[in-house]
Amino acid sequence: MELFLSSTTTAALQQLLTLQADGGGLPLERLRAIRSLQTALEQDPATLDAVRDALAAGESWDEIAEATGLKAPAAKWRWGGTDDEISARLEAGRKRSVRPSSVPTDLPGLSVADAAAARGVSAQAIYLQVRRGTLVSRTVTLPDGRSYKRVFPAGTPDADPAASS
Repeated sequence: MELFLSSTTTAALQQLLTLQADGGGLPLERLRAIRSLQTALEQDPATLDAVRDALAAGESWDEIAEATGLKAPAAKWRWGGTDDEISARLEAGRKRSVRPSSVPTDLPGLSVADAAAARGVSAQAIYLQVRRGTLVSRTVTLPDGRSYKRVFPAGTPDADPAASS
């Protein structure tokens, strides 16, 4: 029988099976072994090979997505195309994930989402409270042209009812 898992994944799986056979080991040892296997499986080329084999056998992206617990667009994004195309998408994703947020953190008041979380309501409820006058909101425009809706509880010094929108 031909092996389809990489040696790294096989070693991580064997380590976890050894812990299982030995009665589990220490809790942190188990957690490390589980995480090691998860990481190895995520990086193992066996998944991409299986997806390509399934496509060659006539399976659809919907069927592949269902088998992997993803939605079809996510499966196609992750495994569709050539090795170079997949690498380029993953690299672009890594670059985006390390960029700092472009939303300034020193704006006055609260964002609509933060105000909703603080009050335990939905963002739509915050907009209703603004319309009813329970909250004051205004749009803050930065010099570079970006605009942010900010919310102020009534009576807050930064809340200027004349600038309410």
